[in-house]
Formats: sequence, structure tokens, C-alpha cells
Amino acid sequence: MSKYIEFDGRIAFHPAYYIEEIIEQSGLTQEDFAKRLDTTPKNLSDLLKGEQRLSVDMAMKLSRMLGTSINYWLNLQSNYDALMAEFDYEKELEKERKIFNHLDYKYFVDNFNFPALPRQINKQITVVRKFLDVSTLSVLAKKNLAVSFRSSATDMTEANIVKANTMVQIAVNEALKIEAPKFDRKKFQEAFNYALTLTDRHDEFYRLVYNSFLEAGVKFIVLPNIKGSRTNGATKRLGDNILLMVNDRRQYSDTFWFTLFHEIGHIMNGDFGISFENETGEEEEIADRFAQDSLIPPEKYHEFILKGNFDVDSIKNFSLQIGRDPAIVVGRLQNDHFLRFDDWETKSLRQRYSIRPAI
Repeated sequence: MSKYIEFDGRIAFHPAYYIEEIIEQSGLTQEDFAKRLDTTPKNLSDLLKGEQRLSVDMAMKLSRMLGTSINYWLNLQSNYDALMAEFDYEKELEKERKIFNHLDYKYFVDNFNFPALPRQINKQITVVRKFLDVSTLSVLAKKNLAVSFRSSATDMTEANIVKANTMVQIAVNEALKIEAPKFDRKKFQEAFNYALTLTDRHDEFYRLVYNSFLEAGVKFIVLPNIKGSRTNGATKRLGDNILLMVNDRRQYSDTFWFTLFHEIGHIMNGDFGISFENETGEEEEIADRFAQDSLIPPEKYHEFILKGNFDVDSIKNFSLQIGRDPAIVVGRLQNDHFLRFDDWETKSLRQRYSIRPAI
């Protein structure tokens, strides 16, 4: 603190500024003035440096000694505090604008019915801040805000961090509105095994998976992706429940199901956090392997690979045999380099998803 602060052409005066003038005009030393004021020289010195607020007790002593009202001194302190708070708010708003530059306000308009507010940046910041339920957008630049960033996520820019945290914050806030029983690991295992039977029911699987997961204490949230977030999904403990969030960045059915079961793998392994694209490490490998083996039984996949026939009919027959959508088999074969990504015949088996649950 100091006796006055200048900001944006305005000045906030601490009560010390006026007390110092009074002492100078009195002709007394600070020590003599302190004695007459019935305080210690150190207390007066700290006050005059602006290092402490003017207390009610000090205001009362000044009013008695100088014949002024107590409110006169308390109002000086109150006015100083109010201006300081305003200065701090405006300084923080400057920081928020830099963070807000990483976000596209249109994302909120398109997906969450925000008012357009063209060219009204400060108002846009205000509504986004309220929506995310944070005191300042600056917190979005901090790793591990709502969920942990795994140690392998080392090449994240500030923009990536802000966007990832924004998505997780939306998911957490939505999940907190939902009532669910306590997480039950056995029920959740039954629920995701049930989900495996729904991979070819493209128009209705989300509702069925959502409800079965919820009965097991897992709140399943699908969000529209924020471009540049680099996130695939996230998991987090929420009291007695678990949040499982995925986004629609990867719009094909096979990548959606793989991402979902990758996150399920993290939950079953007790490893919670954000999953980023191209992330490495043992935790990610374990989650990948869980997803692969859950979606396609490894022994049956090995037998299929040995046959070496990957035309459309063979893929459909194998998919029917294991009870999975053919797109999942196509995606696995592409990932394992048995099929080219531009193979037009098998590419036709992949479905596009556009899951936008109302929030």
C-alpha cells in the first residue's frame, strides 16, 4: 500500500495523505503527534506509509484530537478502498481480456444461447465469467484448475490450457446439476458392457448409455468441442460421483467409441484427469489398451487379422460376429495399418456423429 495510487488518470488518496499534512502544519514531530494521539510512533509510522488501513479506533482518536467526526476519517478510508477495488477490478479485466482472446465468443452463442453482444467485449467477458462460475477468467490459464493435467501433457500453450479448462468447467458445472446415486464400480462395469451392445444403434445410443451410466453414479457429458482445446475427454471425481466428459472433436463413430472407452479405462484404473491428443505415457497406454480390447476382443481380432481379408463383406461379417458397429473394425484396421485411411470402400462404413445434448 501507499499514500496514493494513480491509475488511468485517477488518484486514490489514503487517509495517511491527509494525516501527514496535518502533522506538518502542526509543527510537531511524528513521535510527539503519536503521543498526543495516544498511539505508538510505530503504529503512526506504519499508517503514514500507507501500510495499514485506518482503524475505527484510530479514526476515533483523530476525531477527538482534531475536533472532526469519526465518519469523516472512516469515509476517507472507505473511499480509498472503493477506488482501490475499482482499480484492481480494471487491472484484472485487462488480464481477462488477454485470456478471452483465446476463446471464440461465437462458440457460446452457437451452443449455449448466449446473447450476441457484438463488439461489447467487456459484457461478453462478464457473461462468460458468470456461465463458467469463476471470479476471473484468469484462472482458466492455470493447469489443474478443475482436473489434473497429466505429466505427459508438457507442450501445452496458454491457449490450449484456457480452452481445455473452459470445456472441463462447463462439464463440471453441468454435472453438478445432475442427481445420481453413489458411484458403484460393479454397476458401472455392467453399464459399459451394455454400452458395447449399442455401438450400431447410432440414433439412440446416447440416451441409453447416459441413463445406464447415471444409475452407476457416472455423469456422462458430451460437449461440442472448442477448436484448439486439444482435448479428447476428461474424468473427475465429484463427491460420491464421477464425471466422464467427451467432446465431439472426432466426429466419426469409431473414434467416438474409442475415446469413450479410453476414458472408461482411466476411470477403472483410478486415474482421473484430462486426455489430450497425442499424449503419451503408461497411463495413456493402459487406457488405450483397455479401449482396444473392450471394443474388439483381442483373440477374435487376431484370428480375423490372420485371415488377411479386409474387404467390406469380411468386415461386416466379423462385426456381426463380435456384435460391434463395422466402423469400429474399420477404425482399428486403419490404426493398425491394415487399411488405408483413404480406402473409399471401407470408408463408407464409418458413421458421422453429431451429438449435441441440450445443456
